[in-house]
Formats: sequence, structure tokens, C-alpha cells
Amino acid sequence: MMKLGSIFLAVFLAELGDKTQLATLLFASDRALNPFSVFLASASALVVSTGLAVVVGSQGARYLEMIPLKPIAGIGFIAIGIWILAEYLRGV
Repeated sequence: MMKLGSIFLAVFLAELGDKTQLATLLFASDRALNPFSVFLASASALVVSTGLAVVVGSQGARYLEMIPLKPIAGIGFIAIGIWILAEYLRGV
């Protein structure tokens, strides 16, 4: 159960403030759109894209077993964080 909590927390934090969330926020601010419909559409899109990632990841696992994916992903997230922080500090 702890792994599921870690997965939830990692994905939740990764999704905060990303392009998808900002797009959903903009759609929800449109008075012509029903907020519940925006929620259903955006949640459905996230479920489908996550399902695709799980299928591709589980099928690709046998080909990727020799590659240290967790450290590579961790380094990638750190690099993105440093990049975003550098842009912020530069005033971009």
C-alpha cells in the first residue's frame, strides 16, 4: 500500500501547475462550459493517457529491464526543476 501512496504523491505533485492543469483551469473559467463537463472531459483524458502509459510501460518493461529507469527519471526531474528555477531567477 505504501508504494501506491508514493505513486499517488509523485503523480499528484508532478501534475500540479503543469500545462494540462492550466488548460483545464482555462476551460473551467469559460462561462459557456459546464464545470462538471470540463471535469469529466479532463479527468477522462488523464485516465486514457495514464492507461496508455501503463500499457506501454508494462509491455516495454521486458526490453527496458537493463536500463536504470528510476535514477534516469529522478535525474530528469531534478534537471527540469533546476531549469524552471533558473528561468524564474532570470525573470523569464
